[in-house]
Amino acid sequence: MLGTDRAHVAIGVRKAAVCVTAALLVTALAVIGLWVGDFPLRFDEILGVLGGRTGGLTRAVVLEWRLPRIAAAVAFGAALGVAGAIFQTITRNPLASPDIIGLANGSFSGMLIALLMLGGGWHLLMLGSLAGGLLAALAIYLLAYRDGLSGFRFIVVGVGVSSMLAATNTWLLLRADLETALFAAAWGAGSLNTATAEVVWPAAGVILALLVITPLWSAALAQLELGDVAAASGVAVDRDRAALVLVAVILVSAVTTVAGPISFVALAAPQIARRLVRAPGLPLAATAVVGALLLLGSDLAAQHVIPLTVPVGVVTVTLGGAYLLWLLVHEIRRTRWSTS
Repeated sequence: MLGTDRAHVAIGVRKAAVCVTAALLVTALAVIGLWVGDFPLRFDEILGVLGGRTGGLTRAVVLEWRLPRIAAAVAFGAALGVAGAIFQTITRNPLASPDIIGLANGSFSGMLIALLMLGGGWHLLMLGSLAGGLLAALAIYLLAYRDGLSGFRFIVVGVGVSSMLAATNTWLLLRADLETALFAAAWGAGSLNTATAEVVWPAAGVILALLVITPLWSAALAQLELGDVAAASGVAVDRDRAALVLVAVILVSAVTTVAGPISFVALAAPQIARRLVRAPGLPLAATAVVGALLLLGSDLAAQHVIPLTVPVGVVTVTLGGAYLLWLLVHEIRRTRWSTS
């Protein structure tokens, strides 16, 4: 019993250390993001704007251009990380991610329909994105469910649905006028260039509210790692699973509406946090902070490190391809070792 208590304490300490360290790195990157750019600022100017003592162009640069983009990267990275942790826990597979199993493409399809056919504003785009993500999740769940939910079958079905939705998105873009198609195509690459205060703060508010209530399902998530047999421990598997999928889809939809589908973060953040914490499950708080760090770092690299400014989605896809290859090799080796 004493050894178990010590193990829980050690895990708690590592969780706190990872969260604090990642949060400090996020803060440092946020300061760098406010500081560097085509219009360089001094630290006293940044503090003056944040303190309400400086106005004019400096205030516009900080509060209207750079701060909303930084806030979007932090909030969206946390949202994608937690959404990825939910799906990886439900399916018990580290490859389960909204961008791989088709939810991101489903949200983007719904958003495209709202944009191209209904010509809606931000709220209509959000509803379209949410509806597309929910319909994609429902289709994947129904097609993959057979006497229980197999994580491998869920991912295979999700990949197929994702490919179909990607083709649908291409067809929708081909039917649009040139200006709208170019705008939507740039959006589809995953970009924070359009992250203005008018759309970022409402989306960030939705994400924050969901991140606050998600820990209410921490116990259910721990049991759902056992699969459908979790019902034997008193967990309402179908109800909790449906509620968690709804939370994850709303998180992904909020991100997709503003920035388009952003890959890699939801796939990598939960596994990176798990390896740092060395815990048996996926730590939600650490995953959220690591996701924020990944997306903010990728966006700063897209803006200031790469000679040609590119959407953040290009950076995350490049990193995600290498990470996905490593994860596949690791899982294959682990499976061979466990069966040998």
